[in-house]
Amino acid sequence: MKKYNFNAGPSMLPREVIENTAKQILDFNGSGLSLMEISHRAKDFQPVVDEAVSLFKELLDIPEGYSVIFLGGGASLQFMQIPANFLIKKAAYINSGTWAKKAMKEAKHFGEVVEIASSSDANFTFYPQVPDTVPADCDYLHLTSNNTIYGTELRVDPDVNVPLISDMSSDIMSRPVDVSKYTAIYAGAQKNLSMAGVTVVIVKDDMLGKAPRELPTMLDYRTHVEKGSMFNTPPVVPIYTLMENLRWLKANGGVEAADKRAHERAEVLYAEIDRNKLFKGTVEETSRSLMNICFVMNDEYKELEKPFLDFATERGMVGIKGHRSVGGFRASCYNAQTMEGVQALVKAMQDFEAQH
Repeated sequence: MKKYNFNAGPSMLPREVIENTAKQILDFNGSGLSLMEISHRAKDFQPVVDEAVSLFKELLDIPEGYSVIFLGGGASLQFMQIPANFLIKKAAYINSGTWAKKAMKEAKHFGEVVEIASSSDANFTFYPQVPDTVPADCDYLHLTSNNTIYGTELRVDPDVNVPLISDMSSDIMSRPVDVSKYTAIYAGAQKNLSMAGVTVVIVKDDMLGKAPRELPTMLDYRTHVEKGSMFNTPPVVPIYTLMENLRWLKANGGVEAADKRAHERAEVLYAEIDRNKLFKGTVEETSRSLMNICFVMNDEYKELEKPFLDFATERGMVGIKGHRSVGGFRASCYNAQTMEGVQALVKAMQDFEAQH
């Protein structure tokens, strides 16, 4: 039976990216060695890093004065590394869900944190309004552009009066981004970029080194900028997969085409959620994520949640169970997701409705 992968992360990758990585794992560039066992200092691997950086800059149209670095530790480490490098006295945060709250918690180790907008009172069913004016004494404004658990997304680059920083782990490379508006952007790779194990950070070079603290060497972004992500052993296989995925994205029209496909997939699935008497969406329409589409059974059909999950699983749907903290269902539609997969899920919803 064909499987349709809706996992929220680690998530679906294009088949050719998986196959090309698998070939290099068996024999990297004809060296007789596996990609998993080569040195990161090997002459054949440096071009992989260089191409991955070059493609990243090309696809997001990153201006001069920014560096792209590859780190470990996931976005969770960045929750701490961002304030370590950029928080001087006070930072502003948008509380849009679980991961935003975790980022705020870590930032409090380095200075004052002010929550300037939140949707927590509404159980994060909408994306908070980004204020036109942030308190001028804040060193930066931090936001989480897409919320994988609750299914909300801010798909624009806001204009603010202080440096802007964003966790784009689950929607980077799914739309054009005006990088010039940001001091830093970070993303765990295991949703739209690569397999788990590498984190991408885009930093504005002239904003580094201003924090009033002596940073441990590994936590200082300047260390990794100066060493080209090679200060310590980088995650070799995930970086290679990242490069292959960026090649695939470029060959398939870049971020503009990815944005178009994301809208098309989401429109089909949200239309069925709104039409089908068994289901309802969990997010206000203006905040609906194109990456993580969340829905539940209508109140009068709550008892059908487990039967539908079993029914969809029998049809080949993988990973549509909602996050354990919110329940219901979540269909993650990152760049590699196909319209075929979305239509298969819609057909399952329609057939289940016909039975009930």
